[in-house]
Amino acid sequence: MLWDIDHTLVSIDGIGKDIYAEAFRLVTGQPMERVAAMAGRTDWAITVETLRMHGVEVSDRLLDSFGVALAEAFVVHEAAISGRGRVLAGVREVLDVLAGRADVIQSVLTGNMEPLAIGKLRAFGLEHFVDFEVGAYGMDHEDRAVLVGMAQKRAAQKYGESFTTHNTVLVGDTPNDILAGHLGGARVVAVATGSSDVRALKEAGADLVLEDLTDTDAVVRAVLVAADG
Repeated sequence: MLWDIDHTLVSIDGIGKDIYAEAFRLVTGQPMERVAAMAGRTDWAITVETLRMHGVEVSDRLLDSFGVALAEAFVVHEAAISGRGRVLAGVREVLDVLAGRADVIQSVLTGNMEPLAIGKLRAFGLEHFVDFEVGAYGMDHEDRAVLVGMAQKRAAQKYGESFTTHNTVLVGDTPNDILAGHLGGARVVAVATGSSDVRALKEAGADLVLEDLTDTDAVVRAVLVAADG
């Protein structure tokens, strides 16, 4: 089971843009005038587009430097996350129930680079529910769909089982999550806890759509039904 993080598990109240602004300043020495669209995208894609929007030529070396700067900027703003951000309703209860099941492995598939993903969940005491070793992250690849296969491969190597569309479920809040899941080889349970409503998520092709995660039993059923196909 692969969880998206932002607006699916937690909300950090716009701090993400502050982190990007700080990283941009560290790398370029200039103020960031605007940031690329962030919803459902990888840090890799957001970084590349943001730099190009400011007329900065992107290289592998610069991308690596920006990743380091994002991690440093996250540390600067980390204290504000738990104060200004919040765990979304029902999340802790769902994570807890699924963590107690022997037939479920929980990890993350997120646009966040790994240190940010871990830090965001740690800020709210959620980190012990998921296995970060078998997740996939926003600096692993620009294309979010590719991350699905990367997570499946990591889980197969660690747990000695095969993970395919038939037993991989991605939970996210955007049409980009749905597209990534279907292209990458996962079933998708979408939650209308971000900027996309139930109708938009259904039209995007989610296998199941929920208003939110407040009904623990319903969420668990949805995940298991999606996994069974």
